[in-house]
Amino acid sequence: MSFLAIYITNPSKETAQSVADELIGQKLVACANIFPIESMYWWKGNIEKEGEYVALVKTRIELWQAVCARVEEVHPYDTPCIMKWEVEANNKYETWIRESTRTITE
Repeated sequence: MSFLAIYITNPSKETAQSVADELIGQKLVACANIFPIESMYWWKGNIEKEGEYVALVKTRIELWQAVCARVEEVHPYDTPCIMKWEVEANNKYETWIRESTRTITE
């Protein structure tokens, strides 16, 4: 069994926590890890350098589209970074993720 680790950048710790709260509250993800990063990127013709916060969330593969849609609804960025990796972990952790998230039909 595998699951998704989804990487979401945010402008502040508070935003990362708010996005994670929303996703966890709706059982779209099982958990989130939030940590600071330094980002450099092109935006509107300029190179930007800013501190951001990442929410690394874990969920079922079949919830990918629902997670993306909800993040895009609540996120303040015009173009939020929402990236996924399909990963595997120990059986007990993967079972916990499945038990902590809703099924696609809910």
